[in-house]
Amino acid sequence: MFRHILIWAIATILMGTEAFAGTLSLEWMTDKKMVSYKVGDTITFTVRLLENGALAVGKHLNWKRSGSDGLNSSGENVSGDTPLTITTSMAQPGFVRIKVSVYNKDGKPEKFTDGYYKGQDLIFLGGAGVETEKLEGYPEPEDFDAFWQKQRTRLTAVPVKAKLNLVENDRAGFVLYDVTIDCAGPKPVRGYLSIPENAEKKSLKAQVFFHGYGVTSASKRYVKGTITLDINAHGIENGRETEYYTTLKEGELKGYAFNRAQNATPETCYFNGMILRVMRALDYIKTRPEWNGKDLIVSGGSQGGLQSVAAAALDSDVTVCNAHKPWGCDLGGIDLGRIRGWRPDFAPGIAYYDTATMGKRITCETTISAGMGDYICPPSGIAVLYNNIKGPKTLQFIQGSTHGYNPPNPVTQELSIK
Repeated sequence: MFRHILIWAIATILMGTEAFAGTLSLEWMTDKKMVSYKVGDTITFTVRLLENGALAVGKHLNWKRSGSDGLNSSGENVSGDTPLTITTSMAQPGFVRIKVSVYNKDGKPEKFTDGYYKGQDLIFLGGAGVETEKLEGYPEPEDFDAFWQKQRTRLTAVPVKAKLNLVENDRAGFVLYDVTIDCAGPKPVRGYLSIPENAEKKSLKAQVFFHGYGVTSASKRYVKGTITLDINAHGIENGRETEYYTTLKEGELKGYAFNRAQNATPETCYFNGMILRVMRALDYIKTRPEWNGKDLIVSGGSQGGLQSVAAAALDSDVTVCNAHKPWGCDLGGIDLGRIRGWRPDFAPGIAYYDTATMGKRITCETTISAGMGDYICPPSGIAVLYNNIKGPKTLQFIQGSTHGYNPPNPVTQELSIK
């Protein structure tokens, strides 16, 4: 008989509790740490469905297994005293993906009743990793570094010149500006710059924030003891009415970065202008007299993680890189048999913006995360990024985590090299 979560934890079995709905929850566990498996090991997932903390009887648990080995399987179980056990293995390094869906006795899917996924089908998405330290990315272009040196030359030809407009501040102790910075490429850098009041010269850290996929204004950020620059991804105006961003999203910026013809060459990729703006944002913040000349931090999630990794790769002055579930890792990995994720089709030009390839150029302290159920940014690509980074690094895997959601009190496993 399975017992309470606390007893499982004391028994040192890796497990977690996913509070899905108001009364239903899934308890699940793997027989080893989630990314500790070896090729050929048996991987066992055990799942129980609870209702108000007690065993739920008569619900149908349907599961599907997929993975970077290209193998698929499925099955089902009826919830009750007997747990659902899924047993699999991998004959090569990579990741297994598990999806468990919950149906009532009439065959209708149960739904999330609150939280991030309210109204959507009740599921668990997670998995396990096998010898992830052996994963390698798609081969990089031979002229990768030469291309980026050429982009740096383009950028250097444009003086670092900024226009600052003082804007209403909603946090005491800071001065806030809407800033526009000249840049190579089609658009300037646009963002919000905040500086602690009365800061002395060379007294502050500097931090640049980047945004995920979408069409939005920059955000207003305030960090004690730090100059912060938050830039939007497109060089568009900040603080405008909703209709302004909606028009861009449905028009000029609809499906940006997914145009295969643009992605055929690196100069025409949408990412080219975006990464030029990343580099120029760093150029600018380093000119601020308040910067201490030492601490330069970059942060972002998803597409913001892509930009953060590019920043750390292309500017050796970056001292800390924080990338939460970074997008664009191992873009050619589908040709190596890995699960695709949500990304543009692979084309020659887009290879110059691969986040995992950028990782080979990073020597600063880097912290990244990966959701074991995230197939917007699959954990395999993020593992390749981690493997490629040369400096001190930490990667946190989060079981049951999808791209926009982390379960409460999640099971995690951390890899780190200091």
